[in-house]
Amino acid sequence: MFQGIVDYYNGIKSQGDVRSKELYFVEDPLWVFCAAAVYLTVVILGPRFMQNKQALGLRNMLIVYNGFSVALSIWMMYEFFVCSFLNPNFNLLCQDMDETDRSPMTMRLINVHWWYFFSKVIEFMDTFFFVLRKKNNQISFLHVYHHTSMLLLQWSLVKYVPGGVSYFGPMCNCFIHTLMYAYYGLAAIGPHMQKYLWWKKYLTRMQMIQFIVVMAHVVNAIQTDCGFPPVFMWILFFYMITLFIQFFQFYIASYSNKAKSS
Repeated sequence: MFQGIVDYYNGIKSQGDVRSKELYFVEDPLWVFCAAAVYLTVVILGPRFMQNKQALGLRNMLIVYNGFSVALSIWMMYEFFVCSFLNPNFNLLCQDMDETDRSPMTMRLINVHWWYFFSKVIEFMDTFFFVLRKKNNQISFLHVYHHTSMLLLQWSLVKYVPGGVSYFGPMCNCFIHTLMYAYYGLAAIGPHMQKYLWWKKYLTRMQMIQFIVVMAHVVNAIQTDCGFPPVFMWILFFYMITLFIQFFQFYIASYSNKAKSS
């Protein structure tokens, strides 16, 4: 059994797209599994560790972190846009996968795919800040599921199918994250900013619309059979469904129930 596990691990390590194989933390799955394990450990043990300790403010750190996240999201969105919409040789609805394609624009797209994957590691800080500030009510199942699954999914995309039609979801998500981290950055400035943050529920609506748009894009790619491995398209499709259901439940619990109560 142990030898079977070792062989399976070595099989995963040896597989993948040759163009992304040499990028950091991509070839060996041990790195991403360890990152996920550390994250889940902090989620479980962090609140217990902080239970008898004073909550940290971290105001300045939050402002810097959210500002950095906005800048990173804008840059990644720009890179995805340039490599797809501004690339005359790119099929926006059905770009295939070709491991022999090492053109500058394709390698640029693979590079930003890697940065998008690595940004999911950086975004673990969202949860760590909640732990240190003792905002345990915000460490929900949706929050933990989203952060953990996005890391594993994006690592899989970078390792096996970087580029191609899979550009669309990350580009849309970078747009949403630009607005989201801008919101949290403004909120971190102080309570006097709350009057300018009335648009939070609309941000949640935009997130749900994002899932629907990405699902439509995935369905079109599957039906068109454009040379992109369908198994990853189906995984992405059902993953979007799980996120939409959970965000919809969050929206109902956060806004509709509050409206009825008021």
